[in-house]
Amino acid sequence: MHTQTRLAEYRIAELHTQAQAYRLAKAAKPERELRTRIGWTLVEVGLRLATPATASAPL
Repeated sequence: MHTQTRLAEYRIAELHTQAQAYRLAKAAKPERELRTRIGWTLVEVGLRLATPATASAPL
């Protein structure tokens, strides 16, 4: 086989690998959205705990 043909085959294989990695990264995106929602929920809970409680009516 000629050198240029062999180099083209390697380049095609490299591009295929990059495309596969991109597809896998794209499929993993929803996990990050879940992590973001959980993080903001924890922030909200922390803010509720940090605010002083309202004074209740004396008995």
